[in-house]
Amino acid sequence: MMRCIRCGKEFSASAPDGRVASISGSILGDECTDTYYFCKDCGVYTVEVCYDNFTGTEEISVRGPLSKAEGDAQVAQIRQCSRPWDKKCRCAAHRAYFRDTLD
Repeated sequence: MMRCIRCGKEFSASAPDGRVASISGSILGDECTDTYYFCKDCGVYTVEVCYDNFTGTEEISVRGPLSKAEGDAQVAQIRQCSRPWDKKCRCAAHRAYFRDTLD
């Protein structure tokens, strides 16, 4: 279970401040998935980064805290895609989010 990077509160999938958005992309054959969580108590985002390289090794890290404004902007960009889960998608939102580094 994910926790807020600032206060340590556990996020619940059923609560309104749980998982907000997620996007996957393929970079040099590796899959990168960023998942955004928002903490109503702190007013910040925590981002879980899952990086699955082509050898099958998965690395999970957490970054943040992101301000509400910065996180809201990233979530809005992700929501511009109808298939954010599709690592092969090359829509404008995917290209912008991953800064044109997709393969």
